[in-house]
Amino acid sequence: MSARTNPAAAEGTWRLGDLTVNRVGLGAMRLTGTAPFDRGVPRDRERSIGLLRRAVELGVNHIDTAAFYFSATRSANELINRALAPYPEDLVIATKVWPGRDSSGAWWWATPAQLRGQVEENLRQLGRDHLDVVNLRIPPSRRTGSIAEHFGALAELRDAGLVRHLGVSHVTSGQLAEARAIAPVVCVQNPFGIGSPGEDRALLRLCGELGLAFVPFFAIAGSGREAGPAARDSETVCAVARAHGVPVARVRLAWTLRQGPHVLAIPGTGDPDHLAQNMTAATLRLSDEESARLSSLGG
Repeated sequence: MSARTNPAAAEGTWRLGDLTVNRVGLGAMRLTGTAPFDRGVPRDRERSIGLLRRAVELGVNHIDTAAFYFSATRSANELINRALAPYPEDLVIATKVWPGRDSSGAWWWATPAQLRGQVEENLRQLGRDHLDVVNLRIPPSRRTGSIAEHFGALAELRDAGLVRHLGVSHVTSGQLAEARAIAPVVCVQNPFGIGSPGEDRALLRLCGELGLAFVPFFAIAGSGREAGPAARDSETVCAVARAHGVPVARVRLAWTLRQGPHVLAIPGTGDPDHLAQNMTAATLRLSDEESARLSSLGG
């Protein structure tokens, strides 16, 4: 399959342990509603199912999801199951645990003993016997604390065969070192994009040196985070987009992918047109001068 018919592979591949993925994947957070975690109007079910199937046709073989990605009547995991099961052999589904939401949508954080229940919930919803990759998502309140007890519990689930590979999400370099001392880590999933501070860039470089995948989220949304792209982009970003005649989102993704061969993009969308645009981000060639200008926006 050529890059024209398989745009997700245009920037090559990376290995998550023994699993090979194309560097452009798909985030499932926006499949369930126009705003993530919205208890109001859900996205059209068949439209989301069609988008997932189209993503696979475009070469996506890495989907990022979570059991807590649900709106009033939609669950990202169940949409993935409905759209793609029986799953393609090369499809890697990554999920995350520690945060959870109850039936009313209220957030809660699991104890180490409760992580097994969260893993099993993902298994049931996805219809899998094991999970390919599970990221331990660190709560904001623990950004400077130890994650050893939770990561150790997750490592036990890997030893039990419920999980194939482990990752960490929203971590510091110290927490990454703590996790790696307990069990192998295949990826780090942190917020990152144009304008990210120096400490985030340092962690990205560290992952490259260690041979770990760095999987940025909010690469398109930036400071908008869950709400979506910020209302106004800097003139520098807009100028590069105008020069290439492409949407700003494509510039943001192209710059992110350029940060290293170990960087995997997981842009999330519930819009088929945006999916097509995101999948072509890897084919956008930024000049060294453009990339330097965009990089100068960060710390």
